[in-house]
Amino acid sequence: MKNIALLGSTGSIGTQTLDVVRANPELFHTAVLAANTSDEQLEQQIREFSPELAVLADPSAARRLKERYTGKTRILGGPEGLLEAAAHPAADTVVTSMMGFAGLAPTMAALEAGKNIALANKETLVVAGALVTAKAREKNVAILPVDSEHCALFQCLQGEKRDTVEKLILTASGGPFRGRCREELQRVSIKDCLNHPTWSMGKKITVDSATLVNKGLEVIEAKWLYDASYDEIQVVVHPQSIVHSMVQYRDGAVMAQLGSTDMKLPIQYALTYPTRMPSAFKRLDFWQMQPLTFEKPDMDTFRGLKLAYAAGRTGGTMPCVMNAANEIAVEAFLAGALGFLQIYDIIEETMAAHSSRNDLSLELLYEEDAWARSHARQLLRKVR
Repeated sequence: MKNIALLGSTGSIGTQTLDVVRANPELFHTAVLAANTSDEQLEQQIREFSPELAVLADPSAARRLKERYTGKTRILGGPEGLLEAAAHPAADTVVTSMMGFAGLAPTMAALEAGKNIALANKETLVVAGALVTAKAREKNVAILPVDSEHCALFQCLQGEKRDTVEKLILTASGGPFRGRCREELQRVSIKDCLNHPTWSMGKKITVDSATLVNKGLEVIEAKWLYDASYDEIQVVVHPQSIVHSMVQYRDGAVMAQLGSTDMKLPIQYALTYPTRMPSAFKRLDFWQMQPLTFEKPDMDTFRGLKLAYAAGRTGGTMPCVMNAANEIAVEAFLAGALGFLQIYDIIEETMAAHSSRNDLSLELLYEEDAWARSHARQLLRKVR
């Protein structure tokens, strides 16, 4: 039986991970649950899964839960509680599904404690790929991707030698605004942006999908997961979201992983690898399938992808700064304080104001993340 620490248990990936656990009680024990502020939802999860430890990052939410909970699970709050959750001795695998830069410290704590990582927090590798992968090698632990695209690449690479790979091909749905021009994007609403055509996700990642920033973050993530150069990583728009990603080999052969738009499949694969377990997930019916199409991404209109490539190629602290500026810009957009196209402006101007450094450390990354957020907020005040 695999003992799991689930960080971000009340979010989209977290709740779907618990669906996988619920369907396979003989395979998994949820030793640790951790969330941000949703104390009532976390309490329901505690009562169902009986973890040894439960943590709320928000101290006030943790206090609320402690006041009414009388069971055996130990309750902690705050950043220190998250670090303890990540390194908890009862867990052998940590599912990191916390959103954004906040997932970095717990992931590093889990690696330091020798835990295998089922990674759903792409920002961890975006901002600190060199540090995270080095720590995984030092501790001889695995980082298994949960993102559907990276899980697809991982599967397509099985049994093949890395030096035979010519290209890693990440597919993108194109989001809800695929095919629109800049003039049309000036008038889109938050509701329009959150109406993703193929996937059901949290608000922040749905906006990132619409801007193609999410695909850009996945490009940087691929660089670290598969030791690839940016010239080896290609993005192809595939509106049907059936082909989750592909690998082209030096002889011209292309391996593709196909599946339904259900995140539970890559979650289960990451948790059971190298074994493929039976599941009740929806199957593809090739007799009923509509045509599959592929397009070149419009990186001039949807500049998030181009900015991410630029940040990745610059390297050092630039991906950290790009990610921080995006988090602030998307937060402002969702609050109605920023237009859709202005998200790109905040990212680009913050990157332009930054001089990248290559002497990476966690301390430096926290400093540069804070600087980028402060600079992005200053730009927002000018917009208003």
